[in-house]
Amino acid sequence: MKHIKAVFIILFLLLVVIVAVQNYVPMTTMVKFKVDLLFVSFETPNTPLFIIIIISFVLGVLFTGLYGLGEHLKQRREIKSLLKEIEERDKELSSLRNLPVTAEPVGTPTSEESPESEKTE
Repeated sequence: MKHIKAVFIILFLLLVVIVAVQNYVPMTTMVKFKVDLLFVSFETPNTPLFIIIIISFVLGVLFTGLYGLGEHLKQRREIKSLLKEIEERDKELSSLRNLPVTAEPVGTPTSEESPESEKTE
């Protein structure tokens, strides 16, 4: 499996190098990246396009990683609470198993209930 993964990584990197070489001139074009919001206005100096693409990619990876970390922590909390619930239910089950067995069979009506009242309902 390691070898197959390595082959796919090498093929992907080869594809990236081919695309980068074929698009060298457009990627070195100087551009200004501009953000103009109601409360903030920002403009970069002339920067090669590939630098802006790399920064955007890195920011995307960071934000995705932070989101994934948040989801991971949320799942860990949920697992912890579910394990605690399982432990409580196991304790309850153990206590129910340790109850003494009564001589009265289960399912027989007690003196308060009569078989006729169950039939009329």
